[in-house]
Amino acid sequence: MKSLLLLSFVFAFAFAAVSMRAEEGEEETGATEEGTDEKHPLTVQDLWAMHRVGSPAVSPDGTLVAFTVTVFDHDDNKGESDLWLVPTDGSEPPRRLTWQKGSDGSPAWSPDGRHLAFTSKRGEDPKQLYLLPMAGGEAEPVTDLPISVGAPKWFPDGKRIAFAAQTYPDLNDDFEKVEERREEQKDDETQARISDRRLLRYWDHYRTDGRVHHVFELDLESREVRDLMPGYDNLMAFRGFQWDLSPDGEEVAFAANATDPPWQKLDFAVFLLAVEDGSVRNLTGDNRAWDGSPYFTPDGRYLLFGRNHRPEIAPDFTRLARYDRKSGEVRELAAEWDHQPAGWQVTRDGATVVFHAQAAGWRNVYKMPIDGGTPELLVKGGATDAVSEAGAGRVIFLQESFHRPDDLYAVSLAGGEPERLTSFNDELLARIDFGTVEDVTFEGSGGEPVQMHVLLPPGFDESKKWPFLMLVHGGPHGAWLDSFHYRWNAALFAAPGYVTAALNFHGSTGFGQAFAESILGNHAEKPFEDVLKATDHMLERGYLDPDRMAAAGGSYGGYMMAWILGHTDRFACLVNHAGVYDLMAQFASDYTWGRSNNYGARPWEDPERIDRYSPSRFAENFETPTLILHGEKDYRVPVTQGINLHGVLTGKGVESRIVIFPDENHWILKPQAAELWWEEVHGWLEKHVGKGAE
Repeated sequence: MKSLLLLSFVFAFAFAAVSMRAEEGEEETGATEEGTDEKHPLTVQDLWAMHRVGSPAVSPDGTLVAFTVTVFDHDDNKGESDLWLVPTDGSEPPRRLTWQKGSDGSPAWSPDGRHLAFTSKRGEDPKQLYLLPMAGGEAEPVTDLPISVGAPKWFPDGKRIAFAAQTYPDLNDDFEKVEERREEQKDDETQARISDRRLLRYWDHYRTDGRVHHVFELDLESREVRDLMPGYDNLMAFRGFQWDLSPDGEEVAFAANATDPPWQKLDFAVFLLAVEDGSVRNLTGDNRAWDGSPYFTPDGRYLLFGRNHRPEIAPDFTRLARYDRKSGEVRELAAEWDHQPAGWQVTRDGATVVFHAQAAGWRNVYKMPIDGGTPELLVKGGATDAVSEAGAGRVIFLQESFHRPDDLYAVSLAGGEPERLTSFNDELLARIDFGTVEDVTFEGSGGEPVQMHVLLPPGFDESKKWPFLMLVHGGPHGAWLDSFHYRWNAALFAAPGYVTAALNFHGSTGFGQAFAESILGNHAEKPFEDVLKATDHMLERGYLDPDRMAAAGGSYGGYMMAWILGHTDRFACLVNHAGVYDLMAQFASDYTWGRSNNYGARPWEDPERIDRYSPSRFAENFETPTLILHGEKDYRVPVTQGINLHGVLTGKGVESRIVIFPDENHWILKPQAAELWWEEVHGWLEKHVGKGAE
């Protein structure tokens, strides 16, 4: 059994804390010496007081990285983001670049490094594109459109910027008419949602207004905006338009669905758009499974993208492919590697791919040659993200852990100890007692090894008896990573005094393709067996009270809570957030493609097969008190799933409490709603299993 405590804190104390200094008049913030204040367990107020670091963008000469810092205001019930800057060699502390009330994001450097383009939402107006001179001066808006813009990318001449925005494919860049239609739709008294397509709504909004993503070109001198994709009406990525601009400015690569409405089947492909004449061609038409996340290498020779091989198989691993722009050859890199690359970037010399990938409960940084080969571990531990190369052989990335939110780090491409570049939360973190974390592997379903993170609460004493909390992640093809989650924060679950297990059951990612797809067609039995065996493993340690055990899960984890309800009474209470209760009813979800493979059958062919693994079938066995939480704008797992379960429990006489958040979706995202969520969860656990040792 290896302790993860060292992994959680190694970077926090290996280097001197970097103070946050801003320009004139900005208050200095530095790390408080550990021990100057009495420590306390993590609270939800601490969670929302954290500065959230993100969106790093390295300057063309590799010496600076611009990034965002988001801070939430409880009273305003929202967050605001500003731009910051720090040298990539760590020679100076970060300094703040923007102070406007609103949210700034998506920083993009001009080719000469003299300007920073970024998006900003100020007031009630749509998000617009701004330009900040790096030599000094105020940022100025360079667009004034009735639609929000995003993801700016510079053309190599430095005189034009490409950006993405949603428009109507029959109106394109006629923004007066775009605004008129938007207003007409808003003023429509019926607000009827009409569709004859399989895609009706997605996540928390309806997809019936007729808009699609296009790429636009902004001429900085004339301020004219030109639609590069006029008339294009293919279905784009459901959330987050995936696209890139070639270094020579001649092509736009983007991901879009290649099938026709009503989209009974999907085939997301990578397309190439010629900027000069607007012609579009399908680069991956030979692959009927998903292709996406296109990225041009800095030298412009290749286009990298991700691809699957099996349509509608949710756990099918993403493989990294390379398209040669001269020869037209497409080849996969590290095709036999049993992990999934993500967030790929290429060094400026075009020789090395850097990326992150999950592995055994962590998300590490890897590198490999541009011609492929076995990826080499560069940074291990915690959960990394936003990997990029900064020149001079340095790699910039974000890293977090159970006990520390994201900070920016730099590491040599040759390897070695990473250097932390930001330390926004040091003062607050120094006052928090997180307890400790262990990496545990036990014998799970079928005798196979299964991994989990075990969080021991502050003040843990193994000579006492403690309540136990089992956490089941969503997906199911996801994982509990060593990360500082802002919704399901494992350390905050443990903080009141619960020994907490974050279980990576069969079906989890980061443990190989076979492990991930081992539950295909049967989401219930192997994960449930893993839950029971993990609980047995923890009980064997001798410090858990078998009468004070609880379990909690969200989305698929909520499905497992409902399955537990019908199959065991070992837990004194359950917490079910946005959980699936009736599998057949999940065809009211926003995304129904692939569900037949996940559930083992199509509803119109073998409904009994689907019913076999539906928790609703086992309602006669329900006895365990259950807290149900659900967002009313949740279209991934419709709120009726939670209401249905609550109705069955209360009708049966089983103690149940339901909390519905009218303005939240599948995730609880606003500070005040999150505070109530944690208050309800901790209150439910304390009522049924107490808290702390006895």
